[in-house]
Amino acid sequence: MDHNSFEKLVLEALKDMPSLIRKKLENIGVIIEDMPDRLTLKEMRISSPYNLLGLYRGVPYSKRGHWYGNVLPDTITIYQKPIEAVSKDEGEIKTKVQEVVAHEIGHYFGFDENKLRKLGY
Repeated sequence: MDHNSFEKLVLEALKDMPSLIRKKLENIGVIIEDMPDRLTLKEMRISSPYNLLGLYRGVPYSKRGHWYGNVLPDTITIYQKPIEAVSKDEGEIKTKVQEVVAHEIGHYFGFDENKLRKLGY
């Protein structure tokens, strides 16, 4: 899939989030990259770049207090090639993008991996 088509899927997944969630997304950017870099993989203790589909970096919304301000935006990075590798066709790519975007937004709200897995993400 070309980059522009993949970007449209990511934007669509963000637009499909419930309005209550979208309204709470503050000071966050979404980045699309082909693959995670070596430093990120090392930091996350992941051996294969195909095992990382997305990544949230920042201060979770649930941990922000009155002190929060004048900080760089949090980021959600969506990795195109790993998502494509675990998907059979464009329909599965779309579904996986929606899952990954929802999963990373869950991290933004402070959910850990165990909680997100219990929720189906």
